[in-house]
Amino acid sequence: MRRAGFLLSLLLGLMALTARAAHTQATLVLSDDTAKPGDTVWVGVDLKMEPEWHTYWKNSGDAGMPTTIAWQLPTGVTAGDIQWPLPEKLPPVEVTTYGYNGETMLLVPLKIGANVPSGPLTLKANLTWLECKDVCIPVKTSVQATLNIGGETKPSSEATAIEAWRAKVPVTISRADVPWRAWWDGAVSNDTRSLIIDQPSPANLAINPHLAGADFFPDANDNYEIQPVTEVLSINMGEIRLRKDVKKFSGDWPTEISGVFVLEFGSDRRTGTEVQIPVADHPPSEAGTSAPSSAATNTPAALVSTDGTTGQMSAASLAKFLLYAFIGGLILNVMPCVLPVIALKILGFVSEARSEPRRVRNLGFIYAGGVLASFAALALIFIGLKAAGHHVGWGMQFSSPIFVVGLTVLSMLIALNLFGVFEVTPGGKIMNAAGDLASRHGPAGAFFNGFLATTLATPCTAAYLVGALGFAFAQSAAVIFLIFMFIGIGLAAPYVLLSCNTALLKFLPKPGAWMEKFKIAIGFPMLATTVWLFNVAASDYGSRVFWLGVFLVIVACAAWIFGDFIQRGRGGKGIAVVVLLILLVGGYSYALEGQLHWRQMTAEKEADNGLIDASVKDLVWKPWSPEAVAQARTDGRPVLVDFTATWCVTCNAIVKPALESPAVTGKLKDLDAVTLIGDYTRAPTQMTDEISKYGGAGVPLVLVFPKNPNVPAIVLRQPDPLEFPSSYSKAVLGALDQAD
Repeated sequence: MRRAGFLLSLLLGLMALTARAAHTQATLVLSDDTAKPGDTVWVGVDLKMEPEWHTYWKNSGDAGMPTTIAWQLPTGVTAGDIQWPLPEKLPPVEVTTYGYNGETMLLVPLKIGANVPSGPLTLKANLTWLECKDVCIPVKTSVQATLNIGGETKPSSEATAIEAWRAKVPVTISRADVPWRAWWDGAVSNDTRSLIIDQPSPANLAINPHLAGADFFPDANDNYEIQPVTEVLSINMGEIRLRKDVKKFSGDWPTEISGVFVLEFGSDRRTGTEVQIPVADHPPSEAGTSAPSSAATNTPAALVSTDGTTGQMSAASLAKFLLYAFIGGLILNVMPCVLPVIALKILGFVSEARSEPRRVRNLGFIYAGGVLASFAALALIFIGLKAAGHHVGWGMQFSSPIFVVGLTVLSMLIALNLFGVFEVTPGGKIMNAAGDLASRHGPAGAFFNGFLATTLATPCTAAYLVGALGFAFAQSAAVIFLIFMFIGIGLAAPYVLLSCNTALLKFLPKPGAWMEKFKIAIGFPMLATTVWLFNVAASDYGSRVFWLGVFLVIVACAAWIFGDFIQRGRGGKGIAVVVLLILLVGGYSYALEGQLHWRQMTAEKEADNGLIDASVKDLVWKPWSPEAVAQARTDGRPVLVDFTATWCVTCNAIVKPALESPAVTGKLKDLDAVTLIGDYTRAPTQMTDEISKYGGAGVPLVLVFPKNPNVPAIVLRQPDPLEFPSSYSKAVLGALDQAD
């Protein structure tokens, strides 16, 4: 899917190429104005990019394309290989690439032959690069420069700049001098294997005492991919040890890897070394066993079973987590996400209160069947994704823009149906099917409401539910399915209980005219759900989300035409049908496909562009990364990490206000704490791994790292569904007291 997204972006770029100028300026510069025969002259391809645009390194990573240079040189002049300056990792995390922002200079040595005659030489090069922002645009251009051949060498005005860029090119060292070593760690899973990269004696590299981070940028290889995510296991004066995942495509597992070993000193200095590292099957004897992973050293108690092993299952632990799943499902009934469906169910119970008890009981079981069928489908999707080697997390379907747009339109149609814009009729067509099903009180309506309750519950997490899901995702397919079924049983249980005890229904008011008013009233919570989903879509599409609003207006107009002129009208129905089809087809083609590009998310989000303004005085939230946590703790500062998402109601209604309260912000400033935010809206893989490492299955998740780097992180409890932010802020303050 990542490759498909890149190809779609590339196609859009090709379409835009005819109408847009390049966003990168290319210039050919020389280290010398005049050179002698036999000299080597450095040539720089200087690429200056507009703000927020970038180009790519020789290994572009998960997407992108490296810049190429095709030389047209005079006889006697030969070009060497491109010398690439040290790149950066470019967001987003789930599609990590290596490249350059602002400016870079690709350097090439040109050897002037001994027999080249005196006089001017024209040096030409055809360049091809890919420049990306929201879309990627391939660019082709030609550049040239003139070099004079004479009796003495004369440096050019660009010589100083070229030397500065040469200093940014990673140093290459021979195999014999490589102080690094690597070995495989753990078993193979879905053609993926962990690799430990270790430097036991950093003194060989004259390590700066202010070393803040380390990374490994791999060279590209057709047979395997060293994935971009880097786990820093150890970084100090005695040892640097990293873990990388390797995905094999064909052939044998590599016995040697190559790339750039990167060291970071503070925020403004990095060095790179080109290395080739032999890979062993086992750790060297002097290293003992391989370093324990952070997942093992920081395993939360909720994931440790009664036999003391992580991820292992005993009968007692399975029973405990099945109970957690059931209780978590019960609690979902009072989460804000499910309130519109609860209102629909209340209306249904009132309508059926005087019906035959057997019918009421059957409808309760049908509703439960809709819930369980939906949870079974979810479980199978998660099992399939896990089997395919993908990372799974609760609510991850909200990272799909197609899912969010579809659910937004569906919730608006249900709200319009409840307002009476179009009527519920047994013979309704596609246009009113969603509203029909949602508000009907027969078997179809009961089953669909079960599906709708499950769908709206997935962005919410609750106490007990997190532990159950975190346990499930580490187990076999059968356990995942069983846990999901118990969550569904918990969600459906109150309605089944009421259906089977019809005596309880006598306390409900009698059916009457008030029900029509109540039906309209509960349309407003459903409309609020539409607004919330629209806000989720805004995080996917940025400013383009305006066109989703336009499409919703078009659909609402079509619903009104359907209700007033087709369902309730007496004449002109044929014209109304034509107008309705024009609206729907035209609105979809122009607004969704032509302007919104609804199947393509933005490449970047505002939350990823530098610092995140949390609207808190003197408190700045920075993007989360393992490196940011490690650097802060190395500096002796405590860290608070808030994993959140636009679609997470609990995150925005309870956790965010609690973290922004004066008491919490004051405490954070007093401790000189680093505040990091992990935006899980698009469910990035690296963040899914981090959340699962601490026993979570989704968001919210709040971690507090003490200033002592040897003390494990404090995992804050999940907020209760009806908890006030002021109550949760007390839990945060308690964790911060422990972190000091």
